[in-house]
Amino acid sequence: MWSCNRRIAAIVLALVPALLPLSGCGFHLRGTRRLAFSTIALKMPANTPFGTELARSIRVGTNTRIVPAGPKAEAMFDLLGDTKDKEVLTMDAQGNAIQYTLSDTLRFRLVDPKGHELIEPTTIRVQRVMSSSDTQTISKETEDALLYRDMQSDLVQQVLDRIAAAKPNANPH
Repeated sequence: MWSCNRRIAAIVLALVPALLPLSGCGFHLRGTRRLAFSTIALKMPANTPFGTELARSIRVGTNTRIVPAGPKAEAMFDLLGDTKDKEVLTMDAQGNAIQYTLSDTLRFRLVDPKGHELIEPTTIRVQRVMSSSDTQTISKETEDALLYRDMQSDLVQQVLDRIAAAKPNANPH
């Protein structure tokens, strides 16, 4: 029994020096993100995939409550545009597309109750490259959808990072 406790202590002592550098670089596990606003309103079309994921991420992963637009909202997220695009990247000798670039471009701003911009209109664009094949059309359509969903999750995290960095009344003009 005593040797088991010694083994555990040795493992812990071996791990501490390995984990110490992570504490100084800002690394932290995903969990509750601290936003500077206790309430936020989301001004965007209802029931869009992006809106649903952003609202869920705010509800579950932050200390902030979502409220209707109005005086109770300390900040308002205003979605100005969300554009998905698919462009041919390369073609074969017969002129058939063999690679595509999928992109999702999001434009938004964050304002306080008086309409002052806390985050001025900002554009975020993410993209992925996808290969194409005439013989695997159905699986490529599924891959297409999965890549767009992955890009959407990436956009949600980037938006939350920017909202987390915003400060109330940071731009009081």
